[in-house]
Amino acid sequence: MEDSLNKNSATVEANNPAHYATIIVGIVIGLTGIFLRFTGSWPMISLVSNVLWVAGAVICLRSVLKILK
Repeated sequence: MEDSLNKNSATVEANNPAHYATIIVGIVIGLTGIFLRFTGSWPMISLVSNVLWVAGAVICLRSVLKILK
């Protein structure tokens, strides 16, 4: 009986809306980095866009791994 309760709480944790909200935030940050590549030609735009893109990808991956855990 305890095993079924443990699985049930894992399902509830996986369906937590906070995980999906974090994924959306990560996607928005990543897309901002991608769009910055095409906006201008100031010297640090490439560095800033790459940092934003990687940060968005890391946020999304961490959220997905929390869901799978």
